[in-house]
This record gives sequence, structure tokens and C-alpha cells, in this order.
Amino acid sequence: MDSKDPPIIEPGYLAGLKVVDIGDIRVARGLSRRPNSSCRHRQMRYDQQERRIWCADCETDVEPFDAFLIVCEHFDAAAKKIKRERDEVAEAKAHNISRVAAKRMDEMFRRKHMVPACPHCSAGIFPEDVNRMGMVGRDFEAARRAKQKDRP
Repeated sequence: MDSKDPPIIEPGYLAGLKVVDIGDIRVARGLSRRPNSSCRHRQMRYDQQERRIWCADCETDVEPFDAFLIVCEHFDAAAKKIKRERDEVAEAKAHNISRVAAKRMDEMFRRKHMVPACPHCSAGIFPEDVNRMGMVGRDFEAARRAKQKDRP
């Protein structure tokens, strides 16, 4: 313990253990007289020569474990934010795929000398053909395509 660290007060606790024995280790509950800082130490600096970390905002030394904890919490929050944004983008893509397809078809129909072609038979599709198009179940069509793909 440094000479500048204030002593620890051992107040009388009404509930719970005052001292915990863990084998050869004995841990006592206590409160430090050191004032609790409201600074979140967001502007940490370090010096490799002195092997110390301090906060540029409150100009106090930051315990190495506290600095490590702040860095871990920061990276954990950043990783969660990236995952959340990635999930939002994937969800938006899933919802917009039909809009993207409709926009692409619209662009294809606007061409003067070309029309879109059927991906299966390569026959041209005119805008008036869209009114005569039927519907087929998504699962049925996916199974049919998978079966065709497996055929040699």
C-alpha cells in the first residue's frame, strides 16, 4: 500500500459476513476513505516508461484493472453495435429484395430495343405478358429447382 493511499475503514455490517475465509486467503469487507470519482476516465493516457495510466480529464491515476475494464466495455459495446447494425442491414436486404427485383424489371422494360428474358426458356417477356403471369408456391418452386439442379 502506498503512503498516499487512505486507510480502509472496517464498518460494522449488520447482515452478511464481515470476513470470508477461502483456504489460506482471508478477505474482509471494508470501505475506502478515498472519494469516489464521478469521472468515467474517457481520456486515458499511458506512459510505458513509468508504467502508469492516468486520466487527462480528472488528472488522477487509473488502476490498471479499471483501465482494462473500461477498454473491454468499450470494445464489447462496439462489437454489439456492429452486430446490431449488421442484423439491421440483413433484415433490410431481406425485406427489400422484392422491391429491388421490381425496380430491376422496371429498368429492363424501359429499354426501347430490348425486353427482359425468361431465365428458364430465354423467351422474351413483354409488359403485357405480366398480366397473364400466374403464381406458384415459393416452396414448390424451390423444391423443383433443387430437383432440376441435382439431375445430370
